[in-house]
Amino acid sequence: MLISTSFLSSKNIPEDLRKLNKTDTDFIHVDVMDGKFVKNKSLPYSELKNIYKFTDKRLDVHLMVKNPSKVIEKFATLNCEYITIHLEIDEDIEKVLSMIKDYGIKCGLAIKPNTPVKDLVPYLPLIDLVLVMSVEPGQGGQEFIEESENKIKEVRTLLDEYKSKVLISVDGGVKDNTKDMCSNADILVSGSFIIGNDDFQGQIDKLRK
Repeated sequence: MLISTSFLSSKNIPEDLRKLNKTDTDFIHVDVMDGKFVKNKSLPYSELKNIYKFTDKRLDVHLMVKNPSKVIEKFATLNCEYITIHLEIDEDIEKVLSMIKDYGIKCGLAIKPNTPVKDLVPYLPLIDLVLVMSVEPGQGGQEFIEESENKIKEVRTLLDEYKSKVLISVDGGVKDNTKDMCSNADILVSGSFIIGNDDFQGQIDKLRK
């Protein structure tokens, strides 16, 4: 299981990023929120662009924004492995995914808890990752929605049906007592469970077991 660590709940981002850089977390999960697509706002790009000063880990960028096409060019200059947009945006999804690909970055498509899995089908040939939100997006520290276990299984069945090699990532309330509900996933995104403990590596190890 791959681990992508979010610093959304961090009280000291530079220090926590330095600590994460010494762990074996696979990615740093960067939550980008515009206050429109979700209620909360994240740090501005002018600050997020400095992540490289504290970690050389590859970034897993999650754009919870209404118009991702306006910010992709900026985030594409960072050390990104993935840039993920939401299926529920009003923009032309194919066009936005193509923008990400043009920068040589893998692209993902996120779905909210109430979004039907079948809505992913038209985009499967265009993406590298499906991000299943196991909480309502926009706020850290929420409890895992238990129905998400079935949703993850449904996504896995869909991918198998289409013989797709797209990876499944799960984000929201992921911790040691919910990880087993994500057994059909490839990547676990976890924030407060890791960041809220002094032993980052120990917490990451619990998720990998």
